[in-house]
Parts: sequence; C-alpha cells; structure tokens
Amino acid sequence: VQLVESGGGLVQPGGSLRLGCAASGDGLAYYAIGWFRQAPGKEREGVSCYSKNDGVIYLDNSVKGRFSISRDIARNTVYLQMNNLKPEDTAVYYCAAVESWCLYLPHEYPYWTQGTQVTVAS
Repeated sequence: VQLVESGGGLVQPGGSLRLGCAASGDGLAYYAIGWFRQAPGKEREGVSCYSKNDGVIYLDNSVKGRFSISRDIARNTVYLQMNNLKPEDTAVYYCAAVESWCLYLPHEYPYWTQGTQVTVAS
C-alpha cells in the first residue's frame, strides 16, 4: 500500500489542525492506519489508529478528547483532527499502515509516510 500524507504546519496553542492520510487502492478495507509522532529527542510514539475491525483506538491518553479520527471511505483517506493543540503536541507526525488490526508499536507497521511537521507555538 502507498500512503500520502497531507496537512501540518504552525498553529497557536489552543488551535486546530487536520492531517490526512490517503491510502492507495482499497487500503482502508485491509489495513489498519496508525498515526504516530516523534518529538525532538524522543522516541516515536503512537497517537491513534483506525481499522475496519477495531474502529478508532487512541494509543496515547493525552490526546483523548482533543484528537479524533474520521475516514472518507470513497477517498480511502483517514483524517486526524487535532483540537486544542498544546506546545507538547509539537512533533513530526507520521501516518503508517499494517495489514492487520490496530497494532501499538511503530516497528509493527511496514508502510510509512515521510512525516509532516506540526508546531504548536505562540
């Protein structure tokens, strides 16, 4: 599967951004789509995941209530809506896919995007 990521940028604290991850073919039917992020000097961590079997899973408790996932089946695209952004959300965000249900660890995902920078600062 091939993934194309969109979105990202600079936003003030409390602001919102939406990231998109478009999968080739029937990606959403067979692949779990995970969102990960990596802040400078830190390990890559899971944010959230969507799969046809699991629905939406939040891998990071700190984003619950602020981040949400939606999907456009016709466009094979999963969106990560990020609201009430905080400076600690600053990181490079990645979309990844695995032909499975949602998995929790980055190394379990074989397909990745190049990442997009999200910076939350005033």
